[in-house]
Amino acid sequence: MAERHPMLSAGASLVEGGVRFALFSEIAERVEVCLFDPVNGQETARHTLRQRSGDLWHDVLPGLGPGQHYGYRVHGPYEPDLGLRCNPAKLLIDPYARQLAGEFHWHDAIFGYQRGHRLGHYSFDRRDSAPWVPRCVVIEDRRADPDRRPRRAWRDTVIYEMHLAGLSRVCPDLPGPLRGSPSALLDPALLDHLQDLGVTAVELLPVQYAISELPLSRRGLSNYWGYNPLALMAPAGPRLGLDTASDLARIVDGLHEVGIEVLLDVVFNHTAEGDETGPTLSLRGIDNPSYYLLDPEQPARYRNYSGCGNSLRCGHPAVARLIVDSLRCWAEFTGVDGFRFDLGVSLLRDAGGRPDGQYLMGAIMTDPLLSQLKLIAEPWDLGPDGYRLGDFPGHWGEWNDRFRNTVRGFWAGSPATVADLATRIAGSGDVFAGRRRLPTASINFVTSHDGFTLLDLVSHGAPRKTAENALDPEEEPRQDRDDGALEAAHAEPVVIGCLLRARRSLLATLILARGVPMLLAGDEFGNSQGGNHNAYCQDNPVGWVDWQGRDDPDLDLRGFIAGLVGLRRELPELSADHYVDDQGRRRDAPALAPEYGLRWLRGDGERMGPGDWHDLENRSLICEISNPSHPRRVLWILHGGDAALSWQLPEAEFGTWHRVLDTASASGFPAPNAQPVAGAVEVAAGSVVLLVDRP
Repeated sequence: MAERHPMLSAGASLVEGGVRFALFSEIAERVEVCLFDPVNGQETARHTLRQRSGDLWHDVLPGLGPGQHYGYRVHGPYEPDLGLRCNPAKLLIDPYARQLAGEFHWHDAIFGYQRGHRLGHYSFDRRDSAPWVPRCVVIEDRRADPDRRPRRAWRDTVIYEMHLAGLSRVCPDLPGPLRGSPSALLDPALLDHLQDLGVTAVELLPVQYAISELPLSRRGLSNYWGYNPLALMAPAGPRLGLDTASDLARIVDGLHEVGIEVLLDVVFNHTAEGDETGPTLSLRGIDNPSYYLLDPEQPARYRNYSGCGNSLRCGHPAVARLIVDSLRCWAEFTGVDGFRFDLGVSLLRDAGGRPDGQYLMGAIMTDPLLSQLKLIAEPWDLGPDGYRLGDFPGHWGEWNDRFRNTVRGFWAGSPATVADLATRIAGSGDVFAGRRRLPTASINFVTSHDGFTLLDLVSHGAPRKTAENALDPEEEPRQDRDDGALEAAHAEPVVIGCLLRARRSLLATLILARGVPMLLAGDEFGNSQGGNHNAYCQDNPVGWVDWQGRDDPDLDLRGFIAGLVGLRRELPELSADHYVDDQGRRRDAPALAPEYGLRWLRGDGERMGPGDWHDLENRSLICEISNPSHPRRVLWILHGGDAALSWQLPEAEFGTWHRVLDTASASGFPAPNAQPVAGAVEVAAGSVVLLVDRP
């Protein structure tokens, strides 16, 4: 009979005199741990785990210590019709492994079935897979110092999404051996670059151990981004030059020293084992029906809410525990400041796959460490009811695709009302306010790793656009196109100028809006992917950040972005952490005077009325922002029309009007000796102007 031992946890743990191995499986009949020589990779011993506490199989093997290589073999039922796929011929990676050694190779022996057999994945393969898969490593690691975290408030956060290797791979300021390595991020050249931009947090694309899909490997490509995890707790290894948590902790410490937080993009929605035709590498062979969502009508098949072949069963207690323990592992041993959850709706799904479960979310939100970190959801997946923007709890942030789509559409000239734009730049209160969440719940972005870079977005087919219509995000993207920046580089000066203005206007809208802005690495100096909108498999110049744009005044926007971040900090009313109603009053303090917060104005200076909000011909949005605690007013003009706008300024109340931003000007900012503005202000087509009434 299985004995109870509530203090046990899964994984390989150092204990006095040896190592305790523990593995969860409800369906196993016997579990073996295989030991390997760290030098030659040969199996040296095989031990049956003799104890079982509930569904946790465990044992202590004396005489072992850090550096020991191991893997599991699980004996149990192999009945694919029932979703049971145990195969002891397959060496399995410990879900709790914190380091892997050895290389992964695509070979027929790593599949639990005989490929090419007439029964397909219902057949059984008896070949040993050990020569072709990595081994787990027993490690001893130090915990990071939690007091070193900068702990910046959400409203003071500016996120920079980047690939740990791709940012520096061809950076000319770095010596050759440093390029593409994790240590490059600590070089003064990159640290200064991030600080000069005003970045407060870097969001790293996945650093979990991941492998490339078989079709990519056959084509000589790789899963460059890393969204195909094999071991949820283990660092990426050779793919990123991160073998242990200590390797990443050193990078995190260096960024913390200059006040920059580190967020990890993590994948807990699927694994690299893929669908029923995929390999048996870990969870599938340990306890397939517990770890994965299976089709209840055909348990041999998987529910594919990730688009990658399978979906983790996040509502199952053992899977939820694995995810929470993984998050704690990354937080405790590397010191990171938070996480961004890829296809985050998977976290909301219960054990049956419905997106209304609270088991895992409750475990995260009540964890004393995780609940204090920055948590960001990509609030959708591909399953039923998979779009859940606004449904995440408390202090979570959410990627706001409605902000992205609205802002892109406005500057592209898409037919829409300015009402939606006003809602987005005011914090998307229609999404978050009703759930008692602040505007900082909205992670605002116009570009991300998914999709075009900023330059490719505005220049896609540039020579075929007029100066007034350079941005066309509605055009159907094609991966095989190789235009974008290449065409823009040979465009006429009027088009090049329009592309620059379009990029500035998009960035100004992003950074000055209420919510948390997120930048894509390389957009600050015109990085291009040649029109490729999905460079996940491009570990080559297409996917690497190209720094050459720094030397081109038509591409370099580093100073402009730094200036925008400076304005955001200088004028905190722009990024206030409250919403306003349609009269400009704070929703959480309606007794305050209407002039506190925002006033939306028409081109003639009068307050916007219902008809104005829904006028499809209206391509201008004018926002007056005031704050009783500061003797100033701010006018924010977003003009998406095809012709210039002449707008009569209201009388200054606190001194004189000063233009502090103009995306159509030479630098985007006025000259130091610029004169105050009075009377009418000219706003160029497709531009953003910011004015301040101050003493």
